Amino acid sequence: MNASTPIRQGLGITAGLDVGVARDLAVLAESLGYHSLWSNDEPTAAGLEMLAQFAVAAPRLELGVGVLPIDRHQPAVIAAEIARLGLNPAKLWVGVGSGQLHAPIDLVRRAVAELRELLPEGTRIVVAAMRPRMCRLGGAIADGVLLNWMLPAQAAAARRWVLAGADEAEQSAPLVASYVRVAVGTGSQQRLREEEGRYRGINEAHRRHFEAMNAPLGSVGVAASTRSQVLEGLAPYQSALDLPIARLLAERNATSLRSAAIAAAP
Repeated sequence: MNASTPIRQGLGITAGLDVGVARDLAVLAESLGYHSLWSNDEPTAAGLEMLAQFAVAAPRLELGVGVLPIDRHQPAVIAAEIARLGLNPAKLWVGVGSGQLHAPIDLVRRAVAELRELLPEGTRIVVAAMRPRMCRLGGAIADGVLLNWMLPAQAAAARRWVLAGADEAEQSAPLVASYVRVAVGTGSQQRLREEEGRYRGINEAHRRHFEAMNAPLGSVGVAASTRSQVLEGLAPYQSALDLPIARLLAERNATSLRSAAIAAAP
């Protein structure tokens, strides 16, 4: 990538922030040139609610929820929440994933089809994927595929699986994005190790994923002391993906999040 090529990058924030912090962060993300602002979803912190706060402060910014597990969120409820919150379909990426479901391929396919019927035309649907079959499914049925916990080489391979799925289904290639954990400053390596360690054992699918990748604990992401080191760590993801999303590992306060967002800015 040459210096004249604009870098497209998202910013990922854990759901449940204080309203004032969330809105200030959205304004900052827009001013720093981030392509989009993404929130996860947790049982105690609704991702779509976070997007609504971002939208109030930065209505021009593209917003994504990554992702709503379909074992907790039925398509009809997702559509009703989007309507209730008044989220702009033209700016929205709605991510769904299998959650803790077994044999999820058919269930994810069905959920995406239902969302196509329920959501306003133009709303973009994203499928969370890590392994080959789900990547190919995402390529066949979704507007975007959201990867997670991958080194650049694995992300590039997953992108090829996605594109193969799109080709087989004779569909346009979807956006291929991935969360990339970013920790900056004092204790950054420990924060990455703790977050990665938690996900390595979260379920059998994640255990198999990390075993196949065979990467040392604390290496799947970016832990750095300075902005230049953060950018150096993110650079390989730029060529592997359509949209790296810097998922911040920081204290949940305005100062820490602001500093990390600035360090990772495109």
